[in-house]
Amino acid sequence: MKKLLSFILAMTVSVAAMAQKFDIQSGDLKFLKGVETLNVVFDYSEMKLMKENFTEAEYVSKRVDELNKKAEGSGDLWKKQWAKSKEDLWNPKFIMIFNNVLSKENVNTKMKENTSSPYTLKVKVKWIYAGWDAGIMKQPAKVTTQLTFIDHATKKVMCDIESSDAPGNQWGSNFNNESRIGEGFAKTAKTLAQKIEKEVK
Repeated sequence: MKKLLSFILAMTVSVAAMAQKFDIQSGDLKFLKGVETLNVVFDYSEMKLMKENFTEAEYVSKRVDELNKKAEGSGDLWKKQWAKSKEDLWNPKFIMIFNNVLSKENVNTKMKENTSSPYTLKVKVKWIYAGWDAGIMKQPAKVTTQLTFIDHATKKVMCDIESSDAPGNQWGSNFNNESRIGEGFAKTAKTLAQKIEKEVK
């Protein structure tokens, strides 16, 4: 019984430690009231990865070597999948979840890339942890971003938010790193949409 309680406590502490932090550093989100379309751009130029804070080039090189040692050619295949993850998975997942959450709350704001809007949301990706899944044991991905809302006409920053350690949780097993990371982007978008809903209603 004592061992069971210790295990439950350890798991509780672990989950608490992984909780997302959502810090509005300046401004607020009230300006979005009545805004129908929100432009969004994603910036991965200064992204760091894993606990070692690898640059993207360092991480990709290391991962390719690791996978190729396990199975020849698998690292090269993964590199192609990684290169497509941003445009084909992470960015669309962020946009889809954001729009779905606001739609369910009857908020008419829709996020789109490359669209005409009074405001642009710049999603600057600062840090990604891919997590891992070994079946019985697992650790979710984590995504840290800077979310900056900019007035298109004046270039004024309307709101600046740091979202730290958004967890890429999943039901069941998920052995795909890029998919787990995508869930971290989904969590970021969901939390942001919920904050907007509270401020514009």
